[in-house]
Amino acid sequence: MKRVLITGSNRGIGLALARESLDRGDRVFATCRHPDEADDLHALAADYADRLTILRLDVTDEETIEASVEAVQSEEDGLELLINNAGVSPSGERLGRLDADTMLNTFHVNAVGPVIVAQAYLDLLRSGHDPKIVNISSRLGSLAQKSSGGRYSYSSSKAALNMLTRALAFDLRSDGITVLTMHPGWVQTDMGGSGAPVAPSDSAQGILRVADELTMSDTGEFYTYQGREVPW
Repeated sequence: MKRVLITGSNRGIGLALARESLDRGDRVFATCRHPDEADDLHALAADYADRLTILRLDVTDEETIEASVEAVQSEEDGLELLINNAGVSPSGERLGRLDADTMLNTFHVNAVGPVIVAQAYLDLLRSGHDPKIVNISSRLGSLAQKSSGGRYSYSSSKAALNMLTRALAFDLRSDGITVLTMHPGWVQTDMGGSGAPVAPSDSAQGILRVADELTMSDTGEFYTYQGREVPW
């Protein structure tokens, strides 16, 4: 049984990750900005009350991050897996109508937030067995694969997350914490749309399978949910 914390777990990939983790027997801390409105998570809690704790965590609000750490510490003395999944993707962006506040908020949520969350949970991760941090990125954050305009905020914030993941990987190597950035696929979520080819459950299963197989030789790398390397 692994002790797992997932951000942005009230819907989409995050919810699927919580469900798949619980189904395989993990102890799960599922976080989101508005737990009172997370009906699907509470439905899961009805079935897994002994292994699911729902916590408030807004990755742009350090007070909620610290409060969530204290809540986890009151129940567990370590974590094996932190999945930074929370993210946003502004719609309708195009050159000539870019908005600085929108771009900065996207960077805060998608790039800065995961690093601050990881920093806050370091003591719990250090106390875990073979601890890992998985940052959910996107193939759209790959400079090598950028072949069109648009998606300014989302693509650039994920590229920034990739670089921050590399920095974390080097700094945490001596602590035995493996750090990875992962493309979850084009998934059938509110962000990905109903026409996306990958079901949330398939993405979640793949992410967890890849995370299980990671070793320190993988730290700082960029993989798909199927375990394939993505060019930077």
